[in-house]
Amino acid sequence: MYAIKQAVIAKEHAKNGLETAIFYMDMRTFGKDFERYYDRARGVHGVRFLRSRVHSIDPEPHTDNLVISYVDEAGQVKEEVFDLVVLSAGMETPAELVEMSEQLGVDLDPDRFCSSSSFQPAATSKAGIFVCGSFRGPKDIPQSVMEASGAAAAAGRILAPARDTLTVSIESVEETNIRGEPPRVGVFVCHCGINIAGVVDVAALRDYASTLPYVVHVENNLYTCSQDAQEQMLQVIRERKLNRVVVAACSPRTHEPLFQETLVNSGLNKYLFEMANIRNHDSWVHGGNPDAATRKAKDLVRMAVTKVVLLEPLQETTVEITQSALVVGGGVAGMFASLHLADQGYPVTLVEAKSELGGHARQLRETWRGEDVTVFLRDLIARVNDNSLIRVYLDSELKEVKGFVGNFQTNIRIAGTNGAKFTTLRHGVAILATGAQALETDEYLCGQHSGVIRWHELENAFEAGKLQNAGSLVFIQCVGSREPQRPYCSKICCTFSIQQAMKVKETYPDVDVYILYRDIRTYGQREELYRRARAAGVIFIRYSLDEKPLVETDSEGKLQVVVKDHILQRPLVISPDFITLATAIETHGAESLSQLFKVPLNQDKFFLEAHAKLRPVECATDGVYLCGLAHYPKPLEESISQAQAAASRAITLLARKTLQVSGQVAGVNPAKCSACSVCVEICPFGAPSFSDRGLSQINQALCKGCGLCVASCRSGAIELKGFEDRQIFAMIEEL
Repeated sequence: MYAIKQAVIAKEHAKNGLETAIFYMDMRTFGKDFERYYDRARGVHGVRFLRSRVHSIDPEPHTDNLVISYVDEAGQVKEEVFDLVVLSAGMETPAELVEMSEQLGVDLDPDRFCSSSSFQPAATSKAGIFVCGSFRGPKDIPQSVMEASGAAAAAGRILAPARDTLTVSIESVEETNIRGEPPRVGVFVCHCGINIAGVVDVAALRDYASTLPYVVHVENNLYTCSQDAQEQMLQVIRERKLNRVVVAACSPRTHEPLFQETLVNSGLNKYLFEMANIRNHDSWVHGGNPDAATRKAKDLVRMAVTKVVLLEPLQETTVEITQSALVVGGGVAGMFASLHLADQGYPVTLVEAKSELGGHARQLRETWRGEDVTVFLRDLIARVNDNSLIRVYLDSELKEVKGFVGNFQTNIRIAGTNGAKFTTLRHGVAILATGAQALETDEYLCGQHSGVIRWHELENAFEAGKLQNAGSLVFIQCVGSREPQRPYCSKICCTFSIQQAMKVKETYPDVDVYILYRDIRTYGQREELYRRARAAGVIFIRYSLDEKPLVETDSEGKLQVVVKDHILQRPLVISPDFITLATAIETHGAESLSQLFKVPLNQDKFFLEAHAKLRPVECATDGVYLCGLAHYPKPLEESISQAQAAASRAITLLARKTLQVSGQVAGVNPAKCSACSVCVEICPFGAPSFSDRGLSQINQALCKGCGLCVASCRSGAIELKGFEDRQIFAMIEEL
């Protein structure tokens, strides 16, 4: 993934039509939206991908070029010349970390990563010491962030009895009253390394900002978001008596809260602040035209200064928090999240649509490490049922969700022998752990021939002894995945198929086992499974999407698979006793929950996190979190890590008695309201309602500041605080 990212960025930054090529054996784009990024790199950006084995890299005589010698798919030896070669090096544990592990008494695995269980991924061999990130094994940033929150949750279970006993309250700075004062604006311009300064003339932008009306201080910083820069900003606000601040930097989505916190610490109202996004909206877009990018940056800063001058202090609403949680979904992720919440003293209601707990894990017997899932699941269910703080509703579904962060009201329907009944739950947070399911398909004669089964049905066939007299077995990967209708990798299939193939070979050594694949995605330490399977005689045959295997029956009704061998470049005919299909993992019922909680889905109908790296378990709707397969297909230990992370993030809310709600909300001028009810009907969050006088009013706790009611108000009675007409029109006039 990093090779693809760097290739795309290199092409974007190059001014001369740079050619980029990636030499690879298997493309392992197994994460959420990774496959789409890979497809876009090939199609839109024109990155060239060569499936190959590189033999050597040698200098070209009499030049600074490098010659790559490689063998292509057809076994032909080829050479290509490049100006620069970038190596995708592997990850390993540094020697000093190995030494530290020995000092702490923490066990390492044979690869010298921290040893941990799939069922307790944050725990080390030493009680009270927890692990997260790449020390557990190679992983990308989102998984590291999830594990970090998960480790915090695991530590929190131990520390829960001592919560608040050593808490030191931060002394709040009294807010300065700036009403009636002339605007004194400070502008802070960020280099952002070379992200901005590599394109925009930061010095010229700084000098230009100093000429704008009401601007009394301007400076530029290498990284305005750094701790040193924040402390400097705090001092400047006090010394220069600034009463409004503009930061010209990157995305307010990620950095605005940081700068607003600095304003609060200086005594300024946090809403007397404006960001000019001269990175995402400028330098990243116009990298090939620095002069135009600099002119646009000046426009953006001038608009921001004009708006900030017209801003007024806004007041936030304080709401009380109901210190209990709702968990939707009774699989492993849902149960783990419930236990972590309950173990830290918070009541939990666990709602499961089916008649029993366990979810997807009921179809598993072992993890990829060989750990017993059945025993683990039985113990987990017992712990949930025995916990006095967890109330479980089976055969239940959510019918209506009202309220807002800290104060949700959810109506559920509970099935029963005497008819359904309804109950209302009050909770401060919600965790969505509704899981997913294997795709039902009729491809490859599935459902038409008893010898064709889906991947999760193989365990049952194994236990029933159906494989005892088998002569051969074929696994077909990517059934329904990585295709136009589902252009994503289901992540767990390759590991599971190879794991089952190994189990067949170990139990019945004489059975021929074939795995038909497009790319093997045994990522991280799962590579050892792939190596062992090849050594054990499992035969891997790659196929392409354009030439998928053909499954048919012969005159006697026996199965026959025809697949083109990518090395021999000729069709092979296999007559297996069983065919196991690695069908795609897809969500079920996510659309209805999405509507109830006002949380978005991605293109593949998995719940969309607020930010892939910074907020990987939080939804856009405050107080709603997600984990497990409902977020994206993942193995058991990753679901558990994410469940712990979701519980950890939820506890940051539940641990409070009250919560401040944003001041950037809609407000109604009753004198202009015509009571047309358009705002009531159109708001997705239910914030507008009618007052006793029959006029519109806004519940500030429910309002998300989206502006939909403002744009729809026919009489112009509603304005969004911080984005009022006079402020927006002033920016447009400046532009």
